[in-house]
Amino acid sequence: MKKRNIDLVVISDVHLGTFGCHAKELLLYLDSISPKHLILNGDIVDIWQFRKRYFPKTHLEVIKKIIDLSAQGTRVTYITGNHDEMLRKFSDVSMGRIAIVDKLVLELDGKKAWFFHGDVFDASIQNAKWLAKLGGWGYDVLILLNRFVNWWLLKFKQEKFSLSKKIKNSVKKAVKHIQDFEQVAAELAIDNGYKYVICGHIHQPQVVRKVTKNGTCLYLNSGDWVENLTALEYHKKRWELINFNPEDYKNKPKITTDTDNTVKSMLAAITITQKTAVK
Repeated sequence: MKKRNIDLVVISDVHLGTFGCHAKELLLYLDSISPKHLILNGDIVDIWQFRKRYFPKTHLEVIKKIIDLSAQGTRVTYITGNHDEMLRKFSDVSMGRIAIVDKLVLELDGKKAWFFHGDVFDASIQNAKWLAKLGGWGYDVLILLNRFVNWWLLKFKQEKFSLSKKIKNSVKKAVKHIQDFEQVAAELAIDNGYKYVICGHIHQPQVVRKVTKNGTCLYLNSGDWVENLTALEYHKKRWELINFNPEDYKNKPKITTDTDNTVKSMLAAITITQKTAVK
């Protein structure tokens, strides 16, 4: 498969280190593109739930792939989220072509774009972090259960089913939370003169035009790599929401990378970061 040249790619909410992460699919997607700029918009590594006994090789390969892209000339910007908030102590640190920031403003073809994860709008995280973390564990268990259910469905040639999506869509409060999140982000962007506002956090992929009495902007959300398997691409002055389709990668050779020597130091670094944050 020929790599696609893209100006800008945004992914978020990968949650490496959890049962729900679709690392194999993300590897296939990353291996198919050659972006000038890759923005990781938060919750890439789930440090909240990190444990050495569960960090599969494919999850490590995602990290190595990102480093490889940087070595090949891609500018990589890691925007911190709530599940990887421990990295915020390293904000504004750059290592070669990789930078860690809390938010980012870019000018795209004459229009200002505002990138941030979005957890700043989440009251449960700001006021009751322990409750948010408990919810994270419950979500991970739900995803694991969902995989078991889907295994049986596929065995009997039935379509896959998303328990978490079903719950979100059936609960009015969850739907209202998403709508409120989008509206607040858009209003702040318009008030500050941004034409694009790009978030993650709520695992709800979206590209929608927002209009207020003060102006208009395009609200975008990159979704996640747990349920939706989505990314945002900006190329030739156009935004596109990409949905991973396994059919597009059927004839692609299996990805094999040597990660053993690279990832031991990564695991150690994450563990040290965790312990330091606890102190």
